[in-house]
Amino acid sequence: KILKDIQSGAFAREWILENKAGRPVYNAIKKKEENHLIEKVGKELRKMMTWIKKEED
Repeated sequence: KILKDIQSGAFAREWILENKAGRPVYNAIKKKEENHLIEKVGKELRKMMTWIKKEED
């Protein structure tokens, strides 16, 4: 289905409408995923990885 939507242009049309409407579905999904346990654990683990902070500075 995803490939067919891309090939037919349906995905692009839906994405354009989503953006024109202020991305309500996208933002809801993003917020839900940000609060997922794996994201919370990942944030804590990254705090312990001092070499990551050195690269970001």
